[in-house]
Amino acid sequence: MNVQTNANMAPTSNVTPPPPPRTLTEMQLPIVMMRDILLKTMFRKNVDMVTDIAKAICLPSSVTQELVDMAREQRLLEATGTLNANSGNEMGYQLTDAGKSRALDALSQSEYYGAMPVPLDVYREQVKRQSIRNIQITRNQLTSAMGHLILPPTLLDQLGPAVGAGRSILMYGPPGNGKSSISNGIRDAMGDKIYVPYAIEYAGQVITVYDPIVHSKAEGDEQNPNSLRRVARFDTRYVKCDRPTVITGGELSLSMLDLVYNPTARTYQAPLQLKSSGGIFIVDDLGRQEEPPQSLVNRWIVPLEENKDILALQSGEKFEVPFDTLVIFSTNFHPNEIFDQAALRRIFFKIKIDGPSQENFLKIFALVAKKKGMPLDEAALIHLLKKKYPTINNVYANYQPVFLIDQMISICEFEGIPYQMTPDLIDRAWANMFVKDEHIVK
Repeated sequence: MNVQTNANMAPTSNVTPPPPPRTLTEMQLPIVMMRDILLKTMFRKNVDMVTDIAKAICLPSSVTQELVDMAREQRLLEATGTLNANSGNEMGYQLTDAGKSRALDALSQSEYYGAMPVPLDVYREQVKRQSIRNIQITRNQLTSAMGHLILPPTLLDQLGPAVGAGRSILMYGPPGNGKSSISNGIRDAMGDKIYVPYAIEYAGQVITVYDPIVHSKAEGDEQNPNSLRRVARFDTRYVKCDRPTVITGGELSLSMLDLVYNPTARTYQAPLQLKSSGGIFIVDDLGRQEEPPQSLVNRWIVPLEENKDILALQSGEKFEVPFDTLVIFSTNFHPNEIFDQAALRRIFFKIKIDGPSQENFLKIFALVAKKKGMPLDEAALIHLLKKKYPTINNVYANYQPVFLIDQMISICEFEGIPYQMTPDLIDRAWANMFVKDEHIVK
């Protein structure tokens, strides 16, 4: 069952944007770091006008001008002496020989340039403003996001409070019953936007956070934040995005939850859970990872309980970052098989996702058939329910209608006949849904 995002869904909260800095002092960053990022950016991007520089380093023009003036006083920049008519008669600036030398030296220490990072303490404040725990999800919003799924009403009774609390959720049950689709539906129910920093700074180190693979930039929100004639609506060191969703499966390892250091660029990349701040972290197929599930949950005991995570720099220095993420674990195993009771206590909501009843199975079957242009046939359906399902103790799963109908469509196309549903085609489709348990002589 595919997820269809409801683009018209109303926002679920009113997120306060990060205020733009007005002076260099308000930046709360080391002066030398800001100056060096300015020089590196001018060197790498070949920008020379204050408005262009401001756009490149994501600061208001007034703050950028302060930085340029400071670099001029240190004889690292000089005015070109020419006014550019295409840029409102702005004065151009260029690196002096000393400025080029300093830029190259700074690049040898860290290749990071571009958007000025946000101090970790400043970022913490923004995380509070847009916390996943501030969201109020209504039944109508959750129902709209799940509208393409056939779910028992009691399931929404459980999901609603779990999502609204912004706490960890464990969904478990037999495979093929839509746990992944439900996880994605929860994501779609959160229709508001948050602000993701390009990078954050801690102890003079730059940690990149914004990732276009994880973060979807809000459409229609482009602005020129650096114009002298316009005040930025928010701090443009951040990107306005949909609440992020990180989805991992069997590939998840404990190392993916640590800072990633790039020895060439000499910068850090945020781990997955930090990139998902303000959004959802979905651990699909829990129990299929290399590390045991117990180890994964143990890694998150402190974050899940205290809303903070502990990361480490290359030097070994450890520091705290916000942990503001709705973690959804999804597994085909019974929780008692993969967790001890101490670990289960850390997971706030435990929700079993069962297969559909026969009635809901038929509803799903009819919806899938209509969508795919397959006419229903009463004799074929009776054959399916009376002859085939008793062989598996009448255990229904949500994936089965799609599987069976796709199989029949493939057969019809191969045989060159119109789409149709017959007992014979049901038998041929069914044969591909299960593998006969038998010994193979090698």
